[in-house]
Amino acid sequence: MNPPPVSAFKGRVEFAPAFTPFPQISHVLFDFDGTLSLIREGWPQVMVPMFVEMLPALPEEPVEARQQLCFEDIMRLNGKQTIYQMIQLANRIKERGGTPREPIWYKHEYLRRLDERIRHRCDGIRNGALAAEKFLVFGAQALMENLQRRGLTIYLASGTDEQFVKAESELLGLTRYFGRHIYGAQDDYKQFSKKMVIERILRENQIEGEQLLSFGDGYVEIQNTKEVGGLAVAVTSDEANNGSGQFDEWKRQRLLGVGADVVIPDFRDATPLLEIILGQ
Repeated sequence: MNPPPVSAFKGRVEFAPAFTPFPQISHVLFDFDGTLSLIREGWPQVMVPMFVEMLPALPEEPVEARQQLCFEDIMRLNGKQTIYQMIQLANRIKERGGTPREPIWYKHEYLRRLDERIRHRCDGIRNGALAAEKFLVFGAQALMENLQRRGLTIYLASGTDEQFVKAESELLGLTRYFGRHIYGAQDDYKQFSKKMVIERILRENQIEGEQLLSFGDGYVEIQNTKEVGGLAVAVTSDEANNGSGQFDEWKRQRLLGVGADVVIPDFRDATPLLEIILGQ
């Protein structure tokens, strides 16, 4: 198929060569952090230094090399539950002759440090000092309204702990779109995965994978959607510059590599995008 016309788009958009519309879509799955929410923007600036601090240095190893190793370990697992990044840290420590703590300890320490970075954001939204819109990926509200008008059922699945996802979704005014369909990580990490959520969507609604559309900035939701035959949109959001309209090139390369059908920087072109995806 020839690439869809993009003249109706105000911003950047990239369609995979094999893109084809999915007019049968009935259910939509969203990732949360970086896809809809920017409350946790800057989280790598918390996690990477913590990993570097905890990881024993090799003889004569430059700190830059350790930083790069930690960054790659972290970003490779982005989209999965946070605990998987902590399991990787513990394994790296062991590889280097150290004695790691339990991964759950590292997770709680990371969350403590992250809270110090983002607490003022949550408090500010809550007391009205900060506008919730500032912490929504550009155009997200209009997209949600569009999907709701079309009668599509919308789900949220995040690698962030469920209690935080639900609280932050409420702060951003998103809960009304998802209702009870909000799922997040559990301390018993084997009880949750995005793959399990997708399987549940298909099973409970008795639908085929080709009826599923997903939006995400992590490889997991893209890969899991493609595995069941759904259509996956990569949101390569420039988190530090919301609304810039620019791709995060690292995300773009990573997500195209796992089969993304479409790449967008944000949701400024939600209306023409949905029309093309749904073959209208």
